[in-house]
Amino acid sequence: MQRALDAHLASDWLGAGTAGSGGFPPINIFQKGDEFLAVIELPGIDKEDLQVEAREGTIRISGKRAIQYQDGASIHRRERLAGIFDRSFTVPVEIDPDGIQAEVRDGVLALFIPRAESQKPHTIKIK
Repeated sequence: MQRALDAHLASDWLGAGTAGSGGFPPINIFQKGDEFLAVIELPGIDKEDLQVEAREGTIRISGKRAIQYQDGASIHRRERLAGIFDRSFTVPVEIDPDGIQAEVRDGVLALFIPRAESQKPHTIKIK
């Protein structure tokens, strides 16, 4: 019984934070040709509260999520977490950080991540 309880507590099921260790924000990464596309769900977060950094093959997304309540409102259930988040992911190749494009629409951030020129295959012309 104690092992089951310890495993349950270690699963972060009761965790209140949104930073680093968990699944916020959720991220899907796709590869198409020489580019990667990262789709990050960020509902209710203003783009002014986001920061995206790229270094070598790692992308870092950080920011804050604030939830406003009306004055005098009492909270009966609170499942939407607020606070600071910080999440990183890597892609398996060297990327071109200067070529990354970011778009936000309807609470979804799309990052278009190009592969570095040095990582792209080059055709050798035979003489």
